[in-house]
Amino acid sequence: MTNENNRNKKEKKKKKSVFLRVLIVVLIIGFAYLGWRYCSIHDVFSNFGDKVKESISGSATTSGEGYTNIALFGVDSVGGSLDSGNNRSDIMMVASINNKTFDVKLVSLYRDTYLDIGDGTYTKANAAYAYGGAEQAVSMLNSNFDLNISDYVTVGFGGIADIIDALGGIEITVEDEEIHYLNDYQSTMAADLGRSYNPVTTAGTQTLDGLQATAYCRIRYTSGDDFKRTERQRTVLTQTFSKIKNASPVTLAKIAATMMTNGEVKTSLDPSEITEMGVQAGAFNVSDTTGMPPEELRTLMTVDDQSCIVPNDLASTVVWLHSLLFGETDYQVSETVQAISDQIKTNAGL
Repeated sequence: MTNENNRNKKEKKKKKSVFLRVLIVVLIIGFAYLGWRYCSIHDVFSNFGDKVKESISGSATTSGEGYTNIALFGVDSVGGSLDSGNNRSDIMMVASINNKTFDVKLVSLYRDTYLDIGDGTYTKANAAYAYGGAEQAVSMLNSNFDLNISDYVTVGFGGIADIIDALGGIEITVEDEEIHYLNDYQSTMAADLGRSYNPVTTAGTQTLDGLQATAYCRIRYTSGDDFKRTERQRTVLTQTFSKIKNASPVTLAKIAATMMTNGEVKTSLDPSEITEMGVQAGAFNVSDTTGMPPEELRTLMTVDDQSCIVPNDLASTVVWLHSLLFGETDYQVSETVQAISDQIKTNAGL
């Protein structure tokens, strides 16, 4: 059981590292190029500069000085919208960049983590985006973890599909039991995105297009459940990154342009900030990736008729997080975090 847990943690760590690198290469380097190439065309950046700085403040005002912290969200977008509504954030990450060394640390918040998502509502963390969009999701990260994030990047599943299509597809081995679910997810996404789709009809190793590959990594109903889904996501992202790292700057620019003009990316960063980060991106080094709450500080249990990942002690998780991201070994949590931590214990009966 210990070996299996270690293997699962390694797979998750590798998957998140690849995902961040894909975002850095496509969303930052590609956007930096476009910021220079299309700086006079405001429509290209219609989903950029959506500021949350003035409406969101973190519980901790001094912690993390010298770091740039950005929230990354991956959402199951419906009808092409990346705003609140039906969108739940299946991917929630904090990218913390050391402004001196350019080391990047990435921490993923598990989607089923039981937290205060705003206004004293305790439920799964991925509901925050559905209720209040990126603003509420960022606010949730700040209030529950003593962070002071004011910038975010949101990508829809349509954007992931477009990346893969622009790269000419990826090689995936499809099993017989996966075909039905793969096509079912394709059908749903195609309807939401207003696209046609090509059903997968046979098992075996084959080139999947963007929609097929995105549907493949969402399958969770075969043997292995979420553990197998994690493996599929790792496979898709690894294959995608393998092709991205050999792609030309022109191809990367086209990918970024498609994602922006199709409304598949939404961010609080404006073109000038993206250009600045693009200049620095070559120096970025992914030094650590992990998930939270860490294994020793979480429990899988049912709360309010929902299967949740419950922080055993949120305050301890926050201390762990600040040590990991900022090297603050003696961090003292805020009164807000302590109150949320105590309430989680009460609600979960811990």
